[in-house]
Amino acid sequence: MSNHLSDRINSLPVSATLAMAAKARELKNQGNDIIGLSLGEPDFNTPEFIKEAAIQAVHDNYNSYTPVDGYPELKDAICSKFKRDNGLDYSPSQIVVSTGAKQSIANAVQVLINPGDEVLLPAPYWVSYSAIAILAEGVPVEIPSSIDTDFKISPEQLAAAITPKTKMVIFNSPNNPSGSVYTEAEYRALAKVLEKHPDIYVLSDEIYEHINYGVGNFSFAAIESMYDRTITVNGVAKAFAMTGWRIGYIGAPEWIAKACTKMQGQITSGANCIAQRATIAALEAPVSNIQYMIDEFESRREMVLELLGDIKGFRLNQPKGAFYVFPDISAFFGKTLQGVTIKNASDFALFLLEKAHVATVTGEAFGSPNCIRISYAASVENLQEAIKRITKAVA
Repeated sequence: MSNHLSDRINSLPVSATLAMAAKARELKNQGNDIIGLSLGEPDFNTPEFIKEAAIQAVHDNYNSYTPVDGYPELKDAICSKFKRDNGLDYSPSQIVVSTGAKQSIANAVQVLINPGDEVLLPAPYWVSYSAIAILAEGVPVEIPSSIDTDFKISPEQLAAAITPKTKMVIFNSPNNPSGSVYTEAEYRALAKVLEKHPDIYVLSDEIYEHINYGVGNFSFAAIESMYDRTITVNGVAKAFAMTGWRIGYIGAPEWIAKACTKMQGQITSGANCIAQRATIAALEAPVSNIQYMIDEFESRREMVLELLGDIKGFRLNQPKGAFYVFPDISAFFGKTLQGVTIKNASDFALFLLEKAHVATVTGEAFGSPNCIRISYAASVENLQEAIKRITKAVA
């Protein structure tokens, strides 16, 4: 009965990361020893002080419907966090708390994009951006980059991509999947282009802001000319190891925040009460409380880069943030490995899953068809074993 489904759902691609994870689970259920490096999920437990805040909230009988846009105390904590970490002045009326940063992004796109509006996606980009644009009947437009440019776009590229139909551009730094981080100077150069186009809005996804390795994170909304048309998206999933708690939030012009609240009020209403109380504790704590996780990610990054660097055919840059490496593996295209002809990155990722029993994600899903994404949010032992298997498989 799939012909009875809406055009909307039929036009929507399946999430490549979730599809690969499902394929890995299927092989695992068949008795294969699969090492999963496909999902972007910290392998740490949620810090104790955050769990204690959640337990206290249960004892304090937080169990009722929450305000659609979030508890006032949480919105205050978010405002303080934006000021402390990003130099951004937001009032509580500019904050909307959602069920994960993905919903925050979807809200913003839904309230700003009309059918036919173009959404610029500097590639590589997170897989859901294009799907979210399609759901809003917008047109996703990729702006390509490569490992040679550290997976960043130039102001000239941005200017060339803008048309009369352009309504939004989505930036993500530190970037998923590449780990690249835009500097303040690079963002200001891009803003100079956008200053000439006052009707284009910016969505700045900063979910990985704290997972950066000595370079810091600069918020696009900190550029004075961009503040009134930037939606800053963040959440607690990655830096605080709270993926399942499902709390994201935005800081935005008040009229956009109100529109997002209106949208959310008809979809999910307010986010989980216990998770919101726990998020207050997370955001009010000093960032130094989670430094141990960031230090561990950095150590793994160095190890993974060293081990992958020994594999002929893998081209690597040094990611400055997040917990992914994004090697260019196009040297394998047209080659035959263990009887399998590799035509593209999807073939290569599937080859690694079936022959090396290592789950990665094709770069095609991120707008970078020469690459694969490898998550190092996994134990050192699993990372070492996975790369050992990859090395053997492609030898």
